[in-house]
Amino acid sequence: MKFLIASFLLLSLSIQAKSQTAEDSVKAVVNQLFTAMKTSNADLLLSGFGDSAILQTIIANKEGVIIVKNESVKGFANSIKSAPKGSLDERIRFDMIKIDGALASVWTPYSFYYNNKFSHCGVNSFQLIRTLSGWKIQYLIDTRRKTGCL
Repeated sequence: MKFLIASFLLLSLSIQAKSQTAEDSVKAVVNQLFTAMKTSNADLLLSGFGDSAILQTIIANKEGVIIVKNESVKGFANSIKSAPKGSLDERIRFDMIKIDGALASVWTPYSFYYNNKFSHCGVNSFQLIRTLSGWKIQYLIDTRRKTGCL
């Protein structure tokens, strides 16, 4: 009987040790986005976003004026779907993750490669919400530049 109780306790502890933390779950959703890009999988990409998600990019126009460009999640997914598999490679580094209840904020510097050639770099800023089906990207804004990269 003691052996049975000890075995049960040991099993419970090992399961708890392997349990995914909120931070791990948030990272998984962010990583899923870049896996979807690399594999040109629009369905995988869409599954990581909330229903009312917002995508924006901060860029300089031809005159050097900073503008914010909006893009729909479906439009982004369609562009990912039409890219050749393996052509989109965004390499990120998790710099900061903050979580408070159902809100997570993630900062990821990145370098982007198209067909194995450097294209640009910048920073992604994610806001995620925890829903009944798990963490979802609600807001994503990024910067883009050619120099000062990782």
